Amino acid sequence: MPKGTYFYANGKRKTAVATIRLYPQGQGDLTVNGLKLREWADDENMVHMVLQPLEILGKKKDVDVAIITGGGGKKAQAEAIRLGIARAFVKQEPSLREQLKSEGLLTRDSRTKERKKPGLRKARKSPQWSKR
Repeated sequence: MPKGTYFYANGKRKTAVATIRLYPQGQGDLTVNGLKLREWADDENMVHMVLQPLEILGKKKDVDVAIITGGGGKKAQAEAIRLGIARAFVKQEPSLREQLKSEGLLTRDSRTKERKKPGLRKARKSPQWSKR
């Protein structure tokens, strides 16, 4: 893991959480849970999703990113990583906020599973009704 000063941010999606450390002086290394990004990701779409904030800002080769993620599935983790990286860049340089916001990278997708209510089988499904 890189040494030195870093900018810290969290990203969330459903139950997935990603913790981001953005090191401004770097060579473009991206590690997720100790693995290189391409080893961790299932397909190229996931790699593109994670790298989207770096590509938009043109800082793909200028920074190192260390990521710890858990919960949810791989796709939700990738979306949480994307949000966390964008938030870390805003902490580093607040003037980048407008550019990232216009691309929709600072919006947290808050849709989560609805909780189960008492007396129901699931969140909204009621027990089968019988007339007699």
